[in-house]
Amino acid sequence: MFNQKTLLITGGTGSFGNAVLRRFLDSGLREIRIFSRDEKKQDDMRKRYNHAKLKFYIGDVRDVDSVRTAMRGVDYVFHAAALKQVPSCEFYPLQAVKTNVLGTENVLEAAITYGVKRVICLSTDKAVYPINAMGISKAMMEKVAVAKSRESDATTICVTRYGNVMASRGSVIPLFVDQIRAGQALTITDPAMTRFMMTLDDDAG
Repeated sequence: MFNQKTLLITGGTGSFGNAVLRRFLDSGLREIRIFSRDEKKQDDMRKRYNHAKLKFYIGDVRDVDSVRTAMRGVDYVFHAAALKQVPSCEFYPLQAVKTNVLGTENVLEAAITYGVKRVICLSTDKAVYPINAMGISKAMMEKVAVAKSRESDATTICVTRYGNVMASRGSVIPLFVDQIRAGQALTITDPAMTRFMMTLDDDAG
């Protein structure tokens, strides 16, 4: 199904984007587009992979014009662009709404407009019974995806709830490792809490 097709990864410079890229780089895809607002990480990826089928697009899901530019000619989309840090979203909830909710609306609207076959949106397990701004914004993102899926017969829209990825950027494991190395106490919020972890691969980064 991917032979000679084009894949777009929003938030493509993150942990998920790198893992998806490694999975599909040697597939039959004609082109893989990395869409993000971080030019330094894009440059690092460009040098690291040095692959002809990789194309990079600077933009922000909040900016619908930049989304449309990257979406033209795309067959499949992994929508991973998000504000995911719980404290940041808690301090700046409107920023979480702008990226996670309105940004998703922009991505899905562009996908439908340009006839993308399938879009997979990354949500979070924290959207199940949300108690913080990040979880609430992702729960709303899911509602947006369901609503947009009713508008188009040509574009299939899916949502998957992502869990805590071991050693991904911003997760607790790198933090705990740094604290142990520095001889500091581990910042455990509640000794009774349980975290369910999943892995991407050995160098999720």
